[in-house]
Amino acid sequence: MTVSNLPPLVTVFGGSGFVGRHVVRTLVKRGYRIRVAVRRPDLAGFLLPYGYVGQIALVQANLRYRQSIDRAVEGASHVVNCVGILFESGRNSFDSVQDFGGRAVAEAAQAAGAKLVHISAIGADLNSQSSYARSKGRAEAAILSNAPGSVILRPSIVFGPEDSFFNKFAAMAKMFPALPLIGGGKTKFQPVYVEDVAQAVALGVDGTIAGGKIYELGGPEVLTFRECMELVLHTIRRQRPLVSLPFGIASMLGSVASLIPLITPPITSDQVALLRHDNVVSEDAIRDGRTLEGMGIRPTLLSSVVPSYLVQYRPQGQFTDTGKAA
Repeated sequence: MTVSNLPPLVTVFGGSGFVGRHVVRTLVKRGYRIRVAVRRPDLAGFLLPYGYVGQIALVQANLRYRQSIDRAVEGASHVVNCVGILFESGRNSFDSVQDFGGRAVAEAAQAAGAKLVHISAIGADLNSQSSYARSKGRAEAAILSNAPGSVILRPSIVFGPEDSFFNKFAAMAKMFPALPLIGGGKTKFQPVYVEDVAQAVALGVDGTIAGGKIYELGGPEVLTFRECMELVLHTIRRQRPLVSLPFGIASMLGSVASLIPLITPPITSDQVALLRHDNVVSEDAIRDGRTLEGMGIRPTLLSSVVPSYLVQYRPQGQFTDTGKAA
């Protein structure tokens, strides 16, 4: 195969993360060459068997350093940015990773003549009380300004084998005698399967969906926080009381947890601020067809996937009597 006949090269920032690894696998199946840009290439070797020899390359890049972004984008025809953080740690702040980083990736892609697919989040808002949501909103504005043909995807909570939502609360139910319902558990979510998100990214790379738009990705079910916790407990066959925790107290506990070094905080005050608002696909996106269904993707049901990976949290794992709860 000559150089001119090589498949298009796609640079995937954050390709070793939860969403990123599924994006890489989906794009590989479509025949693209993939350059995975991550902070620690030495920890991303598990991605290489996804493709044939030489189809996937690993390079070092950090969204806080513009030069590394430019190097990673050089020669690529498409760029996908999967990088995002749920809480701040050290120099990895929302502003540096999600705002500056998102803006820098868009500028680099535009300069290289590459098309961009950017993964944001439902709730991204320049005026949000949440620093996370504000940084996502600023990144979106910068991307559409610097690379107006970009595709922006806003998923709701993403579920899948390595997710940080259902796995987190299942682990908490295994360790603790109760689960918290922040704000009474009334916040609504529209969990979306990670493979569906990856398919949406692939359509953006293929050029099948229009650029210059913000798409909102949600699954077929809208569940409250309480219903999500009930689903977790039913799936892992454990009985735990659900304790309502007012937003104010939860925010205070999140602030304290964030001060403890060397741990992943179970909740932060910024995440509590996010929970004050529903996390579902907007009516505008539904009307305009800027959804999974509008792309021709049939969203996956929670019940068809979640039990396959939460089974590890049952009292006796896969051997737990499905008719009993601990």
